[in-house]
Amino acid sequence: MKKSYCPIDTFINVVKGKRKATIILYLFQGNKRYGELAKLLTDISERMLTKQLKELEEDGLVDRKAYPEVPPRVEYSLTPLGKEIHPVLKGMFKGGILFEKTLEEVQA
Repeated sequence: MKKSYCPIDTFINVVKGKRKATIILYLFQGNKRYGELAKLLTDISERMLTKQLKELEEDGLVDRKAYPEVPPRVEYSLTPLGKEIHPVLKGMFKGGILFEKTLEEVQA
């Protein structure tokens, strides 16, 4: 996590990326295995999903737990910081719906 000139920019820089905010919203519902996340996020490649999860882990929003089993099992969950930003992302989600409705009205 790199500090920016403005705290808003810092926040946006952490959650921007291919579906990072969506990953956080899904993990707020409960721990998920990699395969579960891949099924939920069908519009990104496995390589990109792995990259986004690593970045979220490095930024302290997501925790990765690997179980010593065969076949390997990995679970992802939100850290306390990840849970704390959930209301902000939920507000952004609602704002997105509002903007989408406005765009539909303008285009109609």
